[in-house]
Formats: sequence, structure tokens, C-alpha cells
Amino acid sequence: MTAAMPFLLERLHAAGLTDVVAAEPAAGGLAATAGIARRGDGTPVFVKAFEEPPSDDAFAAEAEGLTVLRESGGVVTPEIVLADRDLLVLSVLETRPGTGAFWEQFAHALARLHTTTRHPRFGWHRDNWLGRRRQVNTWDDDGFAFFAQHRLLRWLGEHRVREALDAADRAALERLCDRLPELLPVRPACLTHGDLWAQNVMAAPDGRPALIDPAVSYMWAEVDLAHLWTTAPPPEAHAFFRLYAELTGLDRDWRERMPILQLRQHLAVIAQFEPDWGAADLVRATLAPFRRRP
Repeated sequence: MTAAMPFLLERLHAAGLTDVVAAEPAAGGLAATAGIARRGDGTPVFVKAFEEPPSDDAFAAEAEGLTVLRESGGVVTPEIVLADRDLLVLSVLETRPGTGAFWEQFAHALARLHTTTRHPRFGWHRDNWLGRRRQVNTWDDDGFAFFAQHRLLRWLGEHRVREALDAADRAALERLCDRLPELLPVRPACLTHGDLWAQNVMAAPDGRPALIDPAVSYMWAEVDLAHLWTTAPPPEAHAFFRLYAELTGLDRDWRERMPILQLRQHLAVIAQFEPDWGAADLVRATLAPFRRRP
């Protein structure tokens, strides 16, 4: 057993799940300690905990996101066993199959989520969490203003972002934000997962696509799409993008918009992780056209 697993067992027992007898590390997860615990009757559960929770409501907000994706959007998510300040316990999902058919099924599920949950405003009724950083969801009628203020410029105050981006970079980001209405089409708000990279796509025991680790809000659907598109999806996922575009009526230019929409995620990575896996370089490349020439 690794050093992290006694920590999870202690948290589980303190939360009243005293029948848990073992815990093993789980793959994935960058912000929290994660494991698969086994209860006395043999039932496995997925568990994650922070050494120091970023807030009292981080896991409650995540559990709410899983519930609303399932109940409002029809997406498969794990069942919630327990969510409190120190611990999130969920039913166990399966590793997704490496087939085009699975990704085609997921295209139908995500298109249904994005086209059936439209909302007149951008935001959410509460703030929630992206990794260990607060995601501000203050309501706004203007999607461009919301995206600029709460998804891009919000990161400029983070210490690691200030170190990674110089004054010219920050000024270029501000100019890009000013021009968002020219750069992106007007799109309605809909329920979005909010952290939809390929590692957060899994499979239910019956094989259906399932999602984990949300940071939900009502936002542009293409914010979810951008995260999948730009984080090295497997080759079999090509079927997903073709079918999703067809199901949602995406125009031919959608690929060109992905780097701008993904700036939010790159900035979040810079703010929270060292190394940043090239995120700062990607941000600078996207901002290059917005720099003022001497």
C-alpha cells in the first residue's frame, strides 16, 4: 500500500465508512489524492480527498455537478456515495473502450447535453472549483463579457501566471478579450461539463460513456469541445468530432476557434501546476496575433 492510502482509509473511517478494509491508488487526478477502496462486502468505491481542502464546499459542488449532468443533461455519471468537506466517494466506473463506436455514442450524449439545456444567462447559481482554484460563475447576460472576465482575465492575478506571462503577454490577452465579439460567433449558453478533457471520459459498467470531475456552468458548448480537441484525444475519437459537428450544426470554421476557447484551460494549468506541460508556450502562440508591433 502506498503512503497515500492510509490517508484515504483514515478519512473514510472518520466519515463513518468503517467497513472499508483496503484502498489502492487510482490512475489520474492531478489536484487530489484518489484511490479505489473496497468495502467489507467486496463492493469497490472510488474515493478522493484533498490533504488541505481548498474550501468547505469543493466536493459538494462537484457532487452537484455530477447530479445536474445526469438529471438535467442525461449524461451518465457515477453515483454519489458520500460528499463532505474532506471526502468524495463515488461508484466505480470502467476504463473507456478504445473504439470509434464508443466515441460515436459519446458524440450523441454530449450533443444532447448541449442542445437540450440552453439557458438565457451565462454562469451558475454558485461558484465551484476547477482543480484547486475557484471558478467564478457570477451571472451575466453577455457571453463575451462572462468568458473574458471569469474564464480568461480572472487568471492574471495568479502568482504562477504572473511569472509565466510578461506585460506584453498580459496586454495581448486583454486585447484579445476586447475583440472576442469579432473572433467568436454569438452562441447560446448551455450546461457544460467545464473540464472535459479525454481523461474525464470513462465508461459505465454497461459500456455507455460516462463523465467525471465536472466544473459545471452555463457556457458556450464549444468550451467543452475545445478541451477535448486540444488535449491529444486518441485516434479513435476522430469519429466523435465528425459526428458531434453534424449533430449540432457546427460551421466549417469551428477548428480555428479552438485555441482561443482553450486559453482558459491553459491559464488554469499554468496557475496550478509546475511544470505546466507547455501551457505557457501555447498561450503565447495564441496571443501572438494580438501583440502590438513596435
